[in-house]
Amino acid sequence: MIILLGSTGYVGQVFQKRLSDRSIQWEALSGRQFTFANKADLVGSLKTKKASFLINCAGYTGKPNVDACELDKGNCLDGNAILPSVIREVCEEVGIGWGHVSSGCIFGSERPGGGGWREDDAPNFCFRQPPCSFYSGTKALGEEMLGWRAADRGDEWPAWEHESEATGYVWRLRIPFNEIDGPRNYLSKLQRYENLLQARNSLSHLEDFVEACWSCVEKEVPYGIYNVTNPGSVTTSDVVELILKHGVNNKDYKFFDSEEEFMSKAAKTPRSNCVLDTAKMQSVGIHMRPVQEALDRSLKNWKRES
Repeated sequence: MIILLGSTGYVGQVFQKRLSDRSIQWEALSGRQFTFANKADLVGSLKTKKASFLINCAGYTGKPNVDACELDKGNCLDGNAILPSVIREVCEEVGIGWGHVSSGCIFGSERPGGGGWREDDAPNFCFRQPPCSFYSGTKALGEEMLGWRAADRGDEWPAWEHESEATGYVWRLRIPFNEIDGPRNYLSKLQRYENLLQARNSLSHLEDFVEACWSCVEKEVPYGIYNVTNPGSVTTSDVVELILKHGVNNKDYKFFDSEEEFMSKAAKTPRSNCVLDTAKMQSVGIHMRPVQEALDRSLKNWKRES
């Protein structure tokens, strides 16, 4: 029995479909109820249900974007930091593995020494390395609650190491998209914002992300952190060009002159823009489509919201 937290959310719905399509037995639990329930009751419930693995898609992202987290810090902290700590404690006591959907938004700018940010790099867009958004701060704190700590490794950037031995997966999602128009889809957001910020980022095709995460469970790859993004990176203008190429939306796209103008006119909190390294995922035999291919296919098959 797979226990699924956050099954009605943007990511959770895709996990729900993935499990159902494969006739895998699963049961939904509320992430909020899980956070505040008595630990002994949770342990007993999972044992009664004969749970074999727990997937956490629950969390607090803010609507319509992370600016909302600045106005609801209590719920943001509960969903992104306290919930992971409860999951770890309960699953370790029951003796089952777990997978936690984290975020690549705990990094910003370019990695010292070049390349994308790796799983063994300590976050640099977090409460310990401000400034950051409250959302990003709580997502990094959530990884700490799962046992990860910064440690000096004597090179260009501190390591992100587990205090003992990891007992589950941390799956880092980054700017999700697919071919279905909707308020959480990055491709939809680009079409609806009045002005855009030019930046280079890693992205995660939503169905590719869920397939890769479930492959971790099926293949029993080693527990730990994985950057689950489509290989490669794109700029905002790269994506706009693809939107125009496929005739999805031919509006006149405008860009802010600088990040400073973006912050002064459109945002209440700093944004994470970064590229993540995907070599670790590939090293365990899990491969995702290149980001350009995933974007091109999504826009070619675009399904506009009715």
